[in-house]
Amino acid sequence: MALKTFKPITPGQRGLVLVDRSALWKGGPVKSLTEGLGKSGGRNNHGRATARRRGGGHKRAYRVVDFKRRKFDIEATVERATAAIARTGAHFLTVHATDRKTLDAAVRGRGDSGLKLLGVTVLTNLDRSDLSEQGIEMPPLALVQERARLSQDAGFDGIVASGKEAAALRERLRNFLIVTPGIRQAGTDVQDQTRVVTPSDAVEAGADYLVIGRPITRAADPRAAAEAIAQEIATASG
Repeated sequence: MALKTFKPITPGQRGLVLVDRSALWKGGPVKSLTEGLGKSGGRNNHGRATARRRGGGHKRAYRVVDFKRRKFDIEATVERATAAIARTGAHFLTVHATDRKTLDAAVRGRGDSGLKLLGVTVLTNLDRSDLSEQGIEMPPLALVQERARLSQDAGFDGIVASGKEAAALRERLRNFLIVTPGIRQAGTDVQDQTRVVTPSDAVEAGADYLVIGRPITRAADPRAAAEAIAQEIATASG
């Protein structure tokens, strides 16, 4: 299957770094992560197809772009946006897995491209009380499992889910990508996150990729932080 092409093969490849674009060119801590790559280097998670048909040569070599849709929209818009993103050569697109119509539209927009579609289940900063405020009377695990089923039935390649639910999901989803955000090393500040796990716990639970943002981008030494996390992933991977 084409899915195997994107299976991470080294500890470093299992960690996906979220980049705060607002600070990328203003001397903020993220800039040190992209030195030598130029302005079009690195990964993007802002959901805008601004890199479409741009770049070539050395720029293209670094332009591995991951898009995230942050808003809900009607099917026609989702289909068009997905098709535009697929043309950029992005690896992943995340879509909120709240209804089958939206997921089906993304699958149509993806067409026969190599774009991998990931269904977002429940954000890692939400707990059961937060879901209740939204009128959802289900525990996070049950809701995550339901949205994972929707994503798989629609033909998606994987899901985005907390490491708290990854083990239960892996028992059901053998050939399905699990991308896990909410990663924090033991003893560190969880900040605004609620359902967090350590890098080693996420790997042991069956996650294929870890999404790591502030533990690296806000660290005093981003390189050292990334290397420490990569080492923890390597140890957990055996």
